[in-house]
Amino acid sequence: MTSLSKVEISYIRSSLLSDPPLRADGRAPEDFRPIAVETGVAPLANGSARVSIGQPRAGRGHEAEGAGGGTEVVAAVKLEVDGAGEDEEGGKIICSVSCSPAAYPHLSSSALDDLQSDLTSLLGSVLSHPSLCPKNLVIVPGQKAWALRLDTIVFADAGNVVDCLMLACRAALVDTRVPSTRSVEYRAPGRQSGTLNEVSSDDLMDVDQGRNGPSSMLETRHPSSAVDFELADYWDEGKVLESRDSWPVCVTLNMLPTVHFLDATSQEETAVPLRLHTMFAFPKGKPTLHGMKMAGAGTSDMTQIGVLLKYAEKYARNMWNGLETKLAEEEARRSVKAREKFYGGRRR
Repeated sequence: MTSLSKVEISYIRSSLLSDPPLRADGRAPEDFRPIAVETGVAPLANGSARVSIGQPRAGRGHEAEGAGGGTEVVAAVKLEVDGAGEDEEGGKIICSVSCSPAAYPHLSSSALDDLQSDLTSLLGSVLSHPSLCPKNLVIVPGQKAWALRLDTIVFADAGNVVDCLMLACRAALVDTRVPSTRSVEYRAPGRQSGTLNEVSSDDLMDVDQGRNGPSSMLETRHPSSAVDFELADYWDEGKVLESRDSWPVCVTLNMLPTVHFLDATSQEETAVPLRLHTMFAFPKGKPTLHGMKMAGAGTSDMTQIGVLLKYAEKYARNMWNGLETKLAEEEARRSVKAREKFYGGRRR
């Protein structure tokens, strides 16, 4: 947050409580700053996205808090092979948040670590829940699965960083592609009556003449007894994650005694005593509240929170629909680019 004097805090609060409410940038209480979403920003990641709220900065030299008037977050997904116990299918999501020191020049090193820990805990409490784990992270049931590491970096914070983080995480997860795999079983050459059969070289190996060519001593036709896997050599990037409609977006309601407003700037966040973070998803159009958190020194009661949750659901649905439209545009753009790259390479 930005450091403000008591006079500045009083001025911001009185402006927001006026009729009609007044904000420094002229927005209405329910208005967001411009939101920009871009996917595929990290070529080496399995999925990635950059989200900025507010005006874009002129360059990386302006990464200080509030510089350029925007909040910027980059999220990237990396899949790693992980073991699984006999009593579990496997697969998990591990979240981490890093904050650029340039985004918080007023914070000490220990305070920055505390902020990173708080944001990581907030994301993990929602996205790492087993109910949101995609089923297609399982490679070999009960033995191997993908561990999905979701790493986010806050490059600039001009307010409303939690909403920006959740937007970036959802966009990166939707952009993620799981590599195609085939289950394999190791088998020794057959024996009969304790003696080695006289067999040809073709009989000594189980050959799979599929789209990936032959593989010696590997059985890919009976996955039920598989103990390992191999990557399928397909031209595409893999399959999308399942349960993509279950990952929520966040809407933060900044609360004053008689009014609430959205997308607070860093100055407005300092002036308000209480914020309510709400995490909503809309699978098949049905609203699902995945979590909420109160932040700040103010107080509220259950009646007020119940009313605010109804407002938050409406705001979150609008954000959800806007993000889905943008992600569909991004996916179409990347599909065209991938096809052009693939067929262009074949012509050469």
